[in-house]
Order: sequence, then structure tokens, then C-alpha cells
Amino acid sequence: MQSLQTTGQFNDANSPKDARPEPLAKEAPQAADLEKTASVSSDAQAGVQNIEAATSVWTKWHLVAAYGIIWLIYFITSLEEVVVRAYSPFITSSFSMHSLTAATNIFAPIIAGLAKLPLAKILDLWGRPQGLTLMLVIWALGFIMMASCNGVETFAAAQVFSLVGAQGVSYCLTVFIADTSSLKNRGLALSWATSPYIATTWIGGPMSDAFLRVGGAGWRWGLGIFAILTPAVVAPLILLFLWNQHRAKKLGVVARQTHPFTLATAKQLAIEFDLLGIVLLAAGMAMFLLPMSIWSYQAQQWRSPLIICLIVFGGLLIIAFALYEHFLAPVNFVPTRLLADRNVLLSGMMLLLVFFNAAVWGSYFTSMLMVAFNQSITTTTYISNIYRVGSCFSALVIGFLIRWTRRFKWVALYFAVPLMMLGVGLMIHFRHPDSGIGYIVMTQIFIAFAGGPIVICGELAMMSTVTHQEIAAILAILDLFGSVGTAVGSTVSAAIWTGSFPAALRRHLPPGSPVETIYSSIYSQLGYVVGSPIRKGIALAYADAQWYMLVTSVCLLGGALVCVVFWRDVKLNDKQVKGLVM
Repeated sequence: MQSLQTTGQFNDANSPKDARPEPLAKEAPQAADLEKTASVSSDAQAGVQNIEAATSVWTKWHLVAAYGIIWLIYFITSLEEVVVRAYSPFITSSFSMHSLTAATNIFAPIIAGLAKLPLAKILDLWGRPQGLTLMLVIWALGFIMMASCNGVETFAAAQVFSLVGAQGVSYCLTVFIADTSSLKNRGLALSWATSPYIATTWIGGPMSDAFLRVGGAGWRWGLGIFAILTPAVVAPLILLFLWNQHRAKKLGVVARQTHPFTLATAKQLAIEFDLLGIVLLAAGMAMFLLPMSIWSYQAQQWRSPLIICLIVFGGLLIIAFALYEHFLAPVNFVPTRLLADRNVLLSGMMLLLVFFNAAVWGSYFTSMLMVAFNQSITTTTYISNIYRVGSCFSALVIGFLIRWTRRFKWVALYFAVPLMMLGVGLMIHFRHPDSGIGYIVMTQIFIAFAGGPIVICGELAMMSTVTHQEIAAILAILDLFGSVGTAVGSTVSAAIWTGSFPAALRRHLPPGSPVETIYSSIYSQLGYVVGSPIRKGIALAYADAQWYMLVTSVCLLGGALVCVVFWRDVKLNDKQVKGLVM
């Protein structure tokens, strides 16, 4: 821990009043105040000044409590991710739309990624606790909407709210960790905070199974409980930071500021957040990507007027966004100055390709485990979440190594990305249901031990080149790249699925089989006896569709490796943050 040392003058209580050094007695608190004030960046925005002020007045136990609460929040977050991922194919199948499992993940990542740019502004202008509170409200609302949804459309909309809130909370926590840790210890701090993923995988599986099995409470209650749990664990962290910010202002470490909200203020915020640019990009990408998932449901398929209009208008909006940002936007929501840095741009591209690859083969992975490899919901959850356990464990180990060597490029270049390529490449061979589930588990272990270090290295490559004032913006850019990668990957996965899976079913199923019913519902797929001709045909169709997805993924990872090659090998140091930090 690095602590802010304070000094003061002490007078002898037994000495005569005339003998006391009056000038020193008056100057002592001024010196202490000056030292505390020096711990706050005078040229930083209000949100950054507030967090620096809070870390300059809080105690070591407050720091420990903050990291303990962050760990607990990640525990609930990771548990929620396991459960929702297990529920998704059953929710879409409840409305006979299993093939849209990937499509429901197109809008949410795009909007969640873009939302972090204005959120970064909120954290810098107003404060970290204020941004966290906003994201918590959106997250809880998303759970309420998911638990009460009555169609795939409502479920997709609810996922937007849920993912914006969940990723927003996670983003705020990452910014908190960056605020309260030195650069050389940041990889270790980030790894430790996400370590609950190691445990919740084994809890989430039985929990999902208990809700989904016959006689269970059902997926609606399984989602509804998180609308209660998340506020209960996030609120204490908000209160802790607000309390220390209040103490800092009371001690005069940072000036009290008022923000009267007027029409002029709203207009200025809209300009600062570049709301028009964000709306243009979000609408354009969503409209352009959605047709790749829903074209098969249209009578005229790609010739459908709806599909053509979505593609054309989506493309026009993306072009309009580029022209607006270049010629008209008063403030660019993506700071081009930061993207001009080689490490920032290439780290973002690397993470985009890595998340792209994961979404391509992962969107229907849990369905394949249950149908093609005959695994239960609990076992499927365990296997599909090997990544979470292995990546968090390996990130902890790599965090110590990075702290020791103060270098990160070697981890991504010689270990993480090549190992992920090996794992995904082996899945091409072992995707066939006759290969045995043990080989699939092996590939997931390889991918898992690569995943955690890749993300840590990408974050450090970006953060090592900027100042504390730019941390929130740089993390928002990082998350934007990851979210776009996930959205595009889900789109490509849905396109591959709708283009290959029905044809594979017709090729492998016995004549007269109900292809459309099997295609649209995982309940129908699981309803056939294991070993029957129809069940075997379905398993072979899954293997055929996965081949296209996995080959695409390996090619994407090759591009990620090229990005890492051109990183600058920055040596990490202890600068960038102030106050009592890790």
C-alpha cells in the first residue's frame, strides 16, 4: 500500500502560553491542508478530483472494505452471468424462437458498449458514485423486464437494459480499481476483484437447474431474485465513496461544487456526451447487423423489403455518423487523440477480434453441449463456464508475474493468444459428438487459461499510456471495442446458424422429420431419445454448423496476434494515481 503521510506540529501542554510558538501552531493545519490539496489534481475534472480527494482522506480499512465490497459485487455479477446464459436458450424456446438465441445478443452489446462513452463523461464530470448509482438502477430495471417478458422482442429489449447496467457497473468498478491501485499492481488488483468467477460457476449450474427443472420456480423467478440482490450489494460501495467524498469536502481537500440543472446545462451535456453521434452509430449498427439474424423468418428472405430497408438505412446511418463526427460534431465521443496512440488502437483491435471470436463459436455452444453431447443443464453450465474459472485463476498468476517483471507484452505474444488459438483450433477436430466430452473440456481449459491474461494485457496496454484524467475514457474505449466485437460476433454466428443448421438438419435427419419444429426449439431437440436416428441427426447438424463458426474464429485470432506484435513494450511504474492506494 502507498499511503499519504501527513505532518503536523505538537505543542507542549505544560509550557507557558507565552513560550508556545504561535506562528507554527497556526501554520501546522495549513501545511497539512496544503499536503492534502496537493494530492488532488488541480487541472482534473470534478469527478476525478472527488475520487482523488476521497482516497486522500480515507483509512486503510476503508480501502480494504471497498475492495471487499467490489469482490462481493463481482460474486453476484458472475453468478448472474452463469444463470442468464443457462436460461437464454430456454427463454427463446418458450416462444418457439431458439434460433434467435444469438440474435438477442446483437442490440445489447452495441448499446452497452456505446453507453460507456457518456458514462465516462458522467464519472469525470459528476463523480464515480453518481455514475454507479445510475447503472445500478438500469441494471435492476433490466432484471424486472426480463422476469416479466412475454416474447423474444421484450426479452431482447430487457437484455439491453440488463447488459447496459451490468457492464456499466463492472466498468465503474474497473475505474474504481484503476483509481485506487498503482499501475504495477493494477493487473493483480483487477484479477483479484474478478476471482469470484472461480467459485460461482459451481453455484450457478445447480441454481439454474433447480429453477428450470420440472416443479422448479421457473426462469422468471430465477431472474427476478437478482433485481433484489444487485442493489443490496452495490449500495454499500456507493455509500462508502459518497461518505469519503463528503469528508474530503468538509476538510477542505476539495472545493464544494454545485451543478444546477438548466436547459443550457442539458444542451451542454448533450454536446459533451455527443448524443447525436452515439444515436447515429447505435441505430446504424443495429439496423445493419439485425437482418443477418432474422432474414430466414421472412417469406422472401434476403429479398424481403424489411431486410433490404434495414441494411440500406443502417448503412446510411453509419455513413452519416462518420461524416457527422468528421465535419460537424463539436465533441467527438471517441477521443481521436487517444486512438492515435499505437497501443490504444491495437489493444482495442486485439480485444475486438478476441471477443468477436468468442461470440461466433460460443453463441450456440451450450445448446450443442446439451443436445449433441447429451449433457445435463448443470454439467453444461460447468463446462461452458470453465472459461470463467480458468481465466480468473490464470489472470491472478499472470498478475503476479506482471508485477514482478513490470512487462505485459510477452504474456500476450508468447503465451495467451497462441494458447487460445490452439484451444479453438482443437475444437474444430473434437466438435464431433463421437469425440467424447473430455476432449471438449480440454479445449475449454486451454481457452480459459488464455482468456484472462489476454484481457489483463489489453487493459494494461491501454492504461499504461495515459494519465489519471484519461483513465475513464480509455476504459470506455476498451469496453466499446469488446462490445462491438461481441455484437458483430453474435451477428456472424446467427448468420452461420441460419444458413447452415437447417440445411444440415435436412441432410442428416430421416425423411419426414419435422425440421422446422426441431430448428425452432431446444425443447423439441431434447425431446428425442438419445441414440435415436433423429437425435443423432440433430447432433451431426450441430457439428456441421460449428465447423464454420470455429474456422472463422481461428482466423480472427490470427489477426489478434498480429495486433499484439506491434504493441510498444511499456514498462509499468507506480505513477498515475494519488492518495492511499494499493
